[in-house]
Amino acid sequence: MELALQTVVNSGIASIFYALMAIGFTLIFGVMGVLNFAHGELYMLGAYVVWLTYAKGLVPFPVSVMIAAAIIIGIGLAMERGLFRPMRANPFMGAIMSIGMIFILQVFVATTWHVGLMKHIPPYIRGALEIFGATAPWQRVVLVPAAAVLLGGLWFFVRRVRLGRALRAVAQDPDAASLQGISIDKMRILAMAISAGLAGMAGAIMSPVMRVDPYMGHPALIIAFIVTVVGGMGSIEGALLASFIYGFMISFITTYVDGTIATIVGVLLLFVVLAIRPRGLFGRA
Repeated sequence: MELALQTVVNSGIASIFYALMAIGFTLIFGVMGVLNFAHGELYMLGAYVVWLTYAKGLVPFPVSVMIAAAIIIGIGLAMERGLFRPMRANPFMGAIMSIGMIFILQVFVATTWHVGLMKHIPPYIRGALEIFGATAPWQRVVLVPAAAVLLGGLWFFVRRVRLGRALRAVAQDPDAASLQGISIDKMRILAMAISAGLAGMAGAIMSPVMRVDPYMGHPALIIAFIVTVVGGMGSIEGALLASFIYGFMISFITTYVDGTIATIVGVLLLFVVLAIRPRGLFGRA
């Protein structure tokens, strides 16, 4: 019983992390129609900013997270202007160029701060929370309310704020949105800023409990891609639901069977959903 409860706690924390990554990934596709394969590297850079600022003793952890978000948003906007906007007529080439950015950012980080051992980032909150025999480090627990605030704020923005509704309109029908006076360029910039900010904050918040190295973005990208496709390309609600389905499934299989089997089942989930519902759970035609 204690093991099951511990697995539930781990699953919930993992699911929140997956949601942060996947929603930013799917937002880019919904508004810009392009797959940003460098999304994992933005997550990696967020973690490195925390290492350079908080772990070096320059600023407190919350301030470091905000700095990471600001820097990664800036990098994301530079990618939108330099990579994706010129390739607007050819989204496939935009995706290919984002793959190139993966290697550029990885090589930059690896040559600047070396590969070697993982970067040590001390936890901001020490100790662990105990619930009926299940334990979770406080550093992981704080991810839940932090992510809930971010995701709740994003939901309120896209549902209740005029600018957010304009963003949804562009994702649903760019031509019709343009006829209503909505600037497509401004919405693309906004989508990229939100997506990059979520990736950067995910990396920053998780950095004390994750292995920080130049290649940490690979597994995060794979998870974001699977969750996005299962939930439905371009659907924020689908990405959120798929994050919890994937998180609980992977955690329970890893705990009770094997980690390798869990990875295989995660890919099989992708295949099954595509076979039964090619658009994903909430995807549109």
